[in-house]
Amino acid sequence: PWSEPVFVDRPVFDPSLFFDDDGKVYYTRRGDFKDKDIVQAEIDVKTGKLLTPLRGISKGLISDDTEGPHLYKINGWYYLSMGEGGSRALHMQTIARSKNPYGTFEPCPHNPFLAQHNAWWHPIRAAGHADFVQSADGRWWTVFLATRHAGYDSFSAIGRETFLAPLTWEDGWPVVKPECVQRLSVNTPPPPLHPWPQKPARDDFAAPALDLDYVQLAYPLRELYSLRERPGWLRLKGQAGGLVQAQPVAFVGHRQEEFKSSAAVKMEFSPMQDNEEAGLTAFQTGQFHFDIFKTQRGGKTVVVLRKIVGDLILEAATAPVGEGALWLKIETRPDGYDFFYAEKDGEWKKRGSGIANLIATEVAQVWSGVLLGAYSTGNRSACQNPADVDWFEYRNNEN
Repeated sequence: PWSEPVFVDRPVFDPSLFFDDDGKVYYTRRGDFKDKDIVQAEIDVKTGKLLTPLRGISKGLISDDTEGPHLYKINGWYYLSMGEGGSRALHMQTIARSKNPYGTFEPCPHNPFLAQHNAWWHPIRAAGHADFVQSADGRWWTVFLATRHAGYDSFSAIGRETFLAPLTWEDGWPVVKPECVQRLSVNTPPPPLHPWPQKPARDDFAAPALDLDYVQLAYPLRELYSLRERPGWLRLKGQAGGLVQAQPVAFVGHRQEEFKSSAAVKMEFSPMQDNEEAGLTAFQTGQFHFDIFKTQRGGKTVVVLRKIVGDLILEAATAPVGEGALWLKIETRPDGYDFFYAEKDGEWKKRGSGIANLIATEVAQVWSGVLLGAYSTGNRSACQNPADVDWFEYRNNEN
């Protein structure tokens, strides 16, 4: 079970713990926000108290933008591995070693040992933030973050994901072959797999709690949604803050996992004013998202396709709909999003499209990727009526 949190130091980022074979534990992290060096101290992991002053142990081996440190002890050497060059196009992983956990560290002669600019710019970019693990069969692996790209000029709407690649040791230094960051499939036997049971694509909300695959925004307050007030439905109670991350919002979404996927809902919602809306969104941040939703315009109920890209807001298409149930769907493709609605099950009508690069992580200046989610908001005031979602369906459609 999880323990109660132990508070350490102060809020910077990328902390890491190394448990030495003499019982000492080392706490290593990025330095201050302005000083981008790596700092380290001994720590009591039970209390979170630092047992020694923080000491700078590296200012970077290639760049002056260093983060994500990990300290290891392998064959008598202390290895310090770091992410460098920022977390996008120049991201890379470097390593150095010493006989002392505080250095001085000798750089690897072939740094960076993992980097997109040692490979190709497509389909894998922004490789870094690597960690090492030795599997039970003695083989070494690196897990690292990177982004997938559909084409040379494509940004990443899906965001950073976890990659696995084989790692070997040559002359005491780690080696990751360039093809491991050139292709999405590596020709090597994987470590032992742990298959998880396949979940159904459609969630009918019959369970007493939301599935762990769902993601919520900002303040995930339980009172903003209910699975009990209307059994078999997800009830969303739209708040005044809008579809943003800075205030509570009634939102339940699923991460976009592949270039080709789809998300769909069947919902019931009766908007009472023009500011009240409920629907389905391809959400990157509060300033970058595409939405298809039900609302009022001039006293009539309509479905609207809206695009928000920075400070540009466009209601691209509007169509009248009735008061009954409404089906909404977003289909994703490598270069964009297509939006559909239906007033009868299966009778889809395309309402429009959006360009994926316009809400990509590089444009929105985030890293975590698009969420495909159901939401409700009253924008300037709380919705008078809740939005009820009968089912939510997410499918990966890659061939």
